[in-house]
Amino acid sequence: MILIVDSNVVFAALLRDSTVRELLIDSPFTLFAPEMMLNEIRKYESEIIKRAGYTKDEFEILFALITGNIEIVEKEKYAHKLKEADELIGHIDKGDVPFLALALTTPNDGIWTENVKHFKQDKVKVWTTKELLNARKNQ
Repeated sequence: MILIVDSNVVFAALLRDSTVRELLIDSPFTLFAPEMMLNEIRKYESEIIKRAGYTKDEFEILFALITGNIEIVEKEKYAHKLKEADELIGHIDKGDVPFLALALTTPNDGIWTENVKHFKQDKVKVWTTKELLNARKNQ
């Protein structure tokens, strides 16, 4: 499966050892994310370190492991779809527009997120972690 990974999935993996973390580190999926995802995570780095009880070095190692299998896509590659994505979900959450724009640009099987309501539209399939795990079991 080819998936666009939402920031909330990466945040979840950084905050606790979980199935989400395992799926990102040893991913059976081909993963993509817009470059702004990295900036968004870095913006909350100190809060993540505090909440999870990591040292700076521990955070950096985990961050590298978690994002290592995600292909980061430059804005120029999906900029032409930002307007369409904004029209579809911009009224719900402007921060998710780049993820949908990337999904509209890149051949994929959907967006992996835990905020399904933020991606309420009919152009791209939206998956939760639970749905992805169930789909893998049924293959």
